[in-house]
Order: sequence, then structure tokens, then C-alpha cells
Amino acid sequence: MSSPIPATSVAGEGVAAADTPGQLHAPRSPQGRKKKDFTPLWLLTPAGLVILAVTIVPIILLIFISFTDYNRRSLFTGEFAVVGLGQYASIFTDVAFWWSLVRTVFFATALVAGSIAIGMAVADLLTRLAPAMRYVVTVVLIFAWAVPNVASSLVWDWLFQPGFGVANWLLTQTHLFGDLTQVNWAQDPVLAYLAIWLLIVWQAVPFIALTLYASQTQVPSEYFEAARLDGASEWGIYWKVAIHFLKPTLLLVTILSVIWDFNVFNQIWLVSQGGPNDATATLGIWTYKTAFVGFHIGEGAAIAVVTTVLLMIFTAYYIRNLVRAGEDL
Repeated sequence: MSSPIPATSVAGEGVAAADTPGQLHAPRSPQGRKKKDFTPLWLLTPAGLVILAVTIVPIILLIFISFTDYNRRSLFTGEFAVVGLGQYASIFTDVAFWWSLVRTVFFATALVAGSIAIGMAVADLLTRLAPAMRYVVTVVLIFAWAVPNVASSLVWDWLFQPGFGVANWLLTQTHLFGDLTQVNWAQDPVLAYLAIWLLIVWQAVPFIALTLYASQTQVPSEYFEAARLDGASEWGIYWKVAIHFLKPTLLLVTILSVIWDFNVFNQIWLVSQGGPNDATATLGIWTYKTAFVGFHIGEGAAIAVVTTVLLMIFTAYYIRNLVRAGEDL
């Protein structure tokens, strides 16, 4: 037989059980409630106001102007008319727009491919150099990247000037292309594209190379050693091991390169001004000429809006792949 349970114990448990709900449902004092802290919002306010003033408001104004016939007269009188989608219909039926778009896409593709390929090669080279030489190359890359693109474009233009251009003189001394001392690179479409391509790639490689080098140094060395023990070649090791870990960084620098190269303006304008005969007039150059040379500001705003939409479509695809690559790793 089981022994009887003392009444006092049951009573005590009953008292405890009765006390517990009262303790759980006791109302909290107002002092115990957590107050909302708005300090982060106040700290972000200055940056938010700057972004609003220099980015959001101009974009809204640009979109509004693209639906008007804003022109030179409007600058002085303030008078303009809303034309709806008239500006967009005008540019989409203009052959010059489609040619400038084709030139932009092909030239941006060549720029991105060249800068990424050379940047990858320089980044891999940095991992193989001795510390002292690696330091020298890094400093040179930083100096090249730090030069303002306006200054470098002017210097580049002088290098390829007919008569006294250093590049023309050096090429002439090789005796491979004949006498090039009087050749004007900006007046030949192929040579103009080549000179601008060299300039932009030279400016882009330092950032890409240093970014990829920093990412490549984070790859565990055990993977490379294991691949070498398995008899893999250096090219196979780089392609199968390094590239796998560099995918997120590669996609990131590719997105940035697409945005920068699609919008390139200073280098083209300072070297060739879109010539000869608009042969190097990309969307950026055509937008500038339309809005600030011909003073068809409404049409120029519409071109800028279309360019922005195209960039958003391109970059959305790459950002989606970037997120996926990060998840795979």
C-alpha cells in the first residue's frame, strides 16, 4: 500500500500553485517598459538629407523634365509645356539614339572585359611576387588609381597628339607601323576607340586588381597545396580553386565596371569629343550634346532616364547572380 500524502504538503502546493498565476500576471510598472531609442535615426538624418538633396530630388526633377519641352528659352523665361511621352517617342524613333546605344553596349563590353581580364592577371601576379616587389607594384597601382580622370585624360591626349606625341614617337621608333608622328588618333574612329580604351582600362585596373588580390589572399592555402599534390597545373589551380572563391568579388567588380563604363563621359569627351563624325558618341556623349550643346534639355533628360533604366536592368541581373554566388559559398 502506498503511504498517504500529508495534507500539509498538498495544501502548501496548493498555495504555491495559487500564488504562481498571480505572480505571472502581475501588471508591469510603467518604469519597466522599454522606451524607443531614436538616436540611430537622428545620427542618420544628416546623411539622409544629403542623399535626398543631391540624389533623390535631382532624379525626380530629371524624370519630370523628361515629360516637358524644356529648352533654351525655358532657361530664361521659365516657360515650358508638358508633352507627355513625346520626348521618349522622339528618341526611340531617332536612328542616332540606336546607334549610340549600340556603340555604348559594345564599347562598355570591351572595357569591362579588358579591365577585368587584366585586373585578374595583375591580382594573381601580386600573390606570386616577393614582399618588396609586391609593395612597389601596389604603390604604383594606387598612384595610377588616385590620378583624377580629367587630368589623366588631358595627359593621355597629349601623349597621342600629332607632331609631338610621345606615343606616336615611340611607335615610329619601332619601325613596325611606319611614320606615325603626324597621326591624329582622335580623327580616326578605330584609333580613337583604341586610345580611349587604353586610357579607361589603365584607370580601372588598379581598383580591380587590388580588390581581387585582397579577396584571393583570403583563400585558404590548403586548397592550393592539395591541388598541386593532385598534379593540377597552375592554370587549373587558378581556374578551379581561386575562381571558385573569387566569384562573389568578381561579380561585384563586374557590376561596378558595367556602371562606370556604361556612363563613361570625361575620357571620351576630352580625347575625341565624340568624333570623328560622332563615331565615338556613346549615350553619355549624345545626352550631353543633346541637352547642353543643342539645348534640347527635355529630350536630353529623356535619354538620361532611358540610360538609367537600362543600367538598372543590367545591374539587377548581376546583383541576382551575386546573391546566388554568396549563398553557394
